[in-house]
Amino acid sequence: MERAVQSTLPVDNGLTTGGVAGRMDSLVSGVSWAAVIAGALAAAALSLVLLALGAGLGLSAVSPWSNSGATAAAVGAGALVWLIVAQILASAMGGYLAGRLRTKWATIHTDEVYFRDTAHGLLAWAAGVVVTAALLTSAAATMVGVAPAAVSRDGGVASSNPSDYLTGLLFRGDRSLGAADDAPARNEARIVLANALRQKALTAADQTYLDQLVADKTGLDQAAAEKRVSDVFAQAQQAADAARRTGAVLSLCVFFALLAGAFAASYTATIGGRQRDHVRSV
Repeated sequence: MERAVQSTLPVDNGLTTGGVAGRMDSLVSGVSWAAVIAGALAAAALSLVLLALGAGLGLSAVSPWSNSGATAAAVGAGALVWLIVAQILASAMGGYLAGRLRTKWATIHTDEVYFRDTAHGLLAWAAGVVVTAALLTSAAATMVGVAPAAVSRDGGVASSNPSDYLTGLLFRGDRSLGAADDAPARNEARIVLANALRQKALTAADQTYLDQLVADKTGLDQAAAEKRVSDVFAQAQQAADAARRTGAVLSLCVFFALLAGAFAASYTATIGGRQRDHVRSV
């Protein structure tokens, strides 16, 4: 009698619905790379679109005329804000697609589903950042007008190094115009100024050498040449300090933009996952 009762009990040998679903879910990877790649590509493409839009708005706001258009500070602040907004929007779209397109698991606990959706959004954001940095940097630089080199009117390559202007200030004078040996002197002065900026001080030997070089090339007396060298070095220090502050602000804004993008992608992936799980079968 006891054997008969035991034989009538249901045995889950893997052929029931729950057993088959559980085994199938255990065989499927926890990461749907197709959904991650789709979300990453969408985020990278939207980042480029928003970058082009921001560049167009910025160029339309500036003007070469004085007292016209937005100021440089306003344009810079707007560009940094747009960088953060664009990163949030693009990452949110990529994360949502990664969560919505992921394969639905039938027998996974709700907490695990939430974690996996969050992970898919984070992976989509990370892949999108890598794709954007690796493939779209040159295109983005072209859109915002940052070219590797500019071609001058005479067909040569015009330098865009700000130190060239400061070096030119040293040798302004009638005697230096058209001099055959003017270019080597400028290069030497540029090297000396660059070394002084790295050391944060112009040594007495370098000061004396630049004074004599400027006096020979411009026809200034020793006192005027010394004053010009001191003034140009002070301007170079101010320019280097301004570039340092700008770089620091830009790095911090990029950090906050990427951090906000990671959060947005992870959160919107959970939204897409909930919408995916609540879709009714037809």
